[in-house]
This record gives sequence, structure tokens and C-alpha cells, in this order.
Amino acid sequence: MTVRPTAAVAALWLIWLIGWWVSAAASARTVSRPSASSQLKYSLLTWAGAVLLFMHPRSASGLLQPLVSSSALSWTGVALVAIGLGFSVWARVHLGRLWSARVTLKEGHAIVRTGPYGFVRHPIYTGLVIAILGTLLTEITVAAMAGVVLITTGFVIKLRQEERLLTDHFGAAYDVYRAEVRGLIPYIW
Repeated sequence: MTVRPTAAVAALWLIWLIGWWVSAAASARTVSRPSASSQLKYSLLTWAGAVLLFMHPRSASGLLQPLVSSSALSWTGVALVAIGLGFSVWARVHLGRLWSARVTLKEGHAIVRTGPYGFVRHPIYTGLVIAILGTLLTEITVAAMAGVVLITTGFVIKLRQEERLLTDHFGAAYDVYRAEVRGLIPYIW
């Protein structure tokens, strides 16, 4: 039996998603969050992108033809998905009870500067961007490329909302962290 790269990627994402949902129950109580409308901005983009990247809607059939077909590239994508999801899990576990799927402040919130948070301020997004780029490499289509752009745009909007919330809450201490640690890509951005 031969495993296809797309099946391997689907399995990795499914395992990650189940673990992510199960671990969400361990989060601390939320004490502050932006409005629902501000959360809608990043959610719509992220979900629309996920549909294009993962679901392959029939209405976009002309956009689903693979542009490049390479087994080596596809398996490189699988490796990137594993690395990216692994990095996001490390960050999620390291953040512990302070994690939330939404932009929030949790009870007892603190600036976490250790583990993956010593490399980038938003390592979960870093890992997820690596994983979605890996997913794209397993089957490069116009729809999948559009999905990557939409998901990444949603992440950047969410990241900026988090930055505002944390700056408002922690003030100068968060400004120092921002000056010392890059937001998404270590040593660059």
C-alpha cells in the first residue's frame, strides 16, 4: 500500500486538529476580548482560505488543476507540515492555560518569553504558516495558493489584534518584548 502525500498531510492535520480541540478545555478563564465583529474579520478570511486550501470546492474546478507535479516537492511539503504543526504544538503546550483560539486575555495572563516565545512572539502562527505552505506544496493549485494568501492574511489581522490587546494590557513591558523578539519570522519579521 502506497501512501500519497495528500493523505499523509490530511492525517497530520486531523491528528493536530483533534489534539487542539481536546486541549482547548484546559484554558484559563477569559477576562477580556475584543468585539465579536473584530474577530469576524480574521475568522472569515481564515475559514475561506481553509476551504480553498483543503476542501477543493467543485465551483472552483478550473482552479484545481495542479500547476506542478513533483513527488519530491510533495514529500517536502509533508515534512514541512509535520515541522510546522510540531512547532505550533510546542508553542501551544508551552503557553499552557494562557492559550485561546480567539484574541483574549486570560486570568493571570503574563508575557511568555521562554521556549518558542523566545524565538518569535507568535510561534503558533509561525508553525501554522509553515504547515499551510507545506500543504500547498503537496498539491500546488491556484485555489490552494489563494487559500494560503487568505489564511495568512487572517493570521496577520489576528496577530495585530493580539499585539494591540497585549500592548494595552502590559504597556512598556510588552513594548520591550516586541523590540527584542520578532513577531512571526525569527530575526526578520
